[in-house]
Amino acid sequence: MHAYNLVLNMKVILAYSGGLDTSIAVKWLADEYDAEVVTVTLELGQEISDLKAVEDKAKKLGAVNTYSIDARKEFVKDYIFPSIKANGMYEGKYPLSTALGRPLIAKKLVEIAGKEGACAVSHGSTGKGNDQVRFDVAINTLNPDLEIIAPARDWGMSREELIAYAEKHGIGVPVTKKDPYSYDTNLWGRSAEAGPLEDPMFEPSEESYGLTQKPEEAPDKPEYVEVGFNEGIPVSLNGKSQSGIDLIRNLNSIAGAHGVGRIDLIEDRIIGIKSRETYECPAATVIFEAHKELERMTLTREQLVFKEIVDSKWSRLVYFGLWYEPLMMDLDSYINQSQAQVTGKVRLKLYKGGVSVVGRDSPKSLYDLGLATYSGKDSFDSKSALGFIKLWGLPSKLAGRRLIK
Repeated sequence: MHAYNLVLNMKVILAYSGGLDTSIAVKWLADEYDAEVVTVTLELGQEISDLKAVEDKAKKLGAVNTYSIDARKEFVKDYIFPSIKANGMYEGKYPLSTALGRPLIAKKLVEIAGKEGACAVSHGSTGKGNDQVRFDVAINTLNPDLEIIAPARDWGMSREELIAYAEKHGIGVPVTKKDPYSYDTNLWGRSAEAGPLEDPMFEPSEESYGLTQKPEEAPDKPEYVEVGFNEGIPVSLNGKSQSGIDLIRNLNSIAGAHGVGRIDLIEDRIIGIKSRETYECPAATVIFEAHKELERMTLTREQLVFKEIVDSKWSRLVYFGLWYEPLMMDLDSYINQSQAQVTGKVRLKLYKGGVSVVGRDSPKSLYDLGLATYSGKDSFDSKSALGFIKLWGLPSKLAGRRLIK
């Protein structure tokens, strides 16, 4: 008995990656609900080599129809670029790579459900993870009438049992008992969890990484890159204009070769438990470092202080699956306004897993050499500092007198 208001022979739209959980879900939905399963696969930069092969596999597993959508341009324009403007980092470390893709996948599921006349949608999220919340909340917001089935919350199988189930039913999946990790990859990054990573003291093995070189084995000579921005959006790499997709892909390759972008994090999941995950986000690491530095050069002190608060809240909303929360639109309005002056270029040095800013320039810069220099070209009136200090410290001075009475 399932906790869904569903009928037999219904049509279900399944978010299909071709991985362990969603491959099993095609057969499981057909068996448990006698459902007609329609799969939807999105290319978000995970570099699916053959979308037709993914569709053929889904049909072989029992899908009655399949959709493959190259959503990379939309992902970059409507999800990654806003995150760059917002310095989207959950708990100061995680660039939200997986979290940013979920509202887009949910949007496409709802669109296909309308096209197919389906009454339900399905995804492969587990009952412990964040993605179940992100998918369910987004789908319920976009179409409250759709039922949502999450097989991995229902079937009650461990990861080892899932692998055995797949083997029993002849379901080919890219996971073995020798490689027990669960991966999620898109243009903005790659995550790994489960298996040995569940031990917080376990140092991740090189086999769990796919986008970055081991820092110790990275080139012995540093490499310099220059990222150009227009109103908060990266538009050029090393002086050459590039599309968002190409710029991010190229930076992933360049920075990844230097071991840049590895993140090992104990994070607070939406449902209240702590989890340990590793991420590889080479391009995101470099772009955020450059973007924040350009903001320091072009925004006022008060703008920077307040934007940190806004950025933190924006990042939490994304992580918590609230992409379609009205507050997001309010925050985006402020963030977009703040980015009007964030134009210029930043030079960075990549070396052995590290990235550091070594130069910056902007036509909108608030940096005034005449005021900052200690040379003979100094235009700052140092005598004015005395009166400023007296007034600035007056409250503290009065409080200090009270203490010594």
